[in-house]
Amino acid sequence: MKLVLASTSRYRRELLSRLCLPFEVLSPDVDETPLPGEAPWATALRLSVLKAQAASATHPDALIIGSDQVLMLETEQLGKPGNFDNAFVQLKKMQGKCMVFHTALTLLNSRTGRLQTRDVPTEVHIRSLSDAQIVAYLEKERPYDCAGAAKSESLGIALMERMDTHDPTALIGLPLMALTEMLNNEGVDVLTWPGML
Repeated sequence: MKLVLASTSRYRRELLSRLCLPFEVLSPDVDETPLPGEAPWATALRLSVLKAQAASATHPDALIIGSDQVLMLETEQLGKPGNFDNAFVQLKKMQGKCMVFHTALTLLNSRTGRLQTRDVPTEVHIRSLSDAQIVAYLEKERPYDCAGAAKSESLGIALMERMDTHDPTALIGLPLMALTEMLNNEGVDVLTWPGML
């Protein structure tokens, strides 16, 4: 069986490579629009499942990983800013507040149809920041492809006062602790590979 990452995110690809397993990457064609009245964790879970299922059409004999992340600041969902101006506005809103990243993970065995899912929430408390600090961070980091422009694996950690999570890799986009458990449920022990896939 192949291991397939149904995501084009370079962050997820880098995280998955930490497990030292061979894997393929594909881009799932999924509409990521939240449904009306859908809870943020439910959006993330639904999309992670859809991504894995989309990949199963071309990979009928694989373990397929789907993941999605939704960032909530109070009642507002924040996405990837895309540029400096949007990132500045997002960070101004976030400063001095707590936000929740819902990182959903799905592992689909396309041979058996077995589906495992998990939502791994991460609470992040952002420091009070001056405009000059926000500008300096954005100019140095350019985190425009990260939800909320908060790139914790790099300089973005300086924005954060506290983080509460069961798995620090969840904030980056792929909860490796949960994934390791799911893979183990499918008979794949990442510590004793090769020979398992």
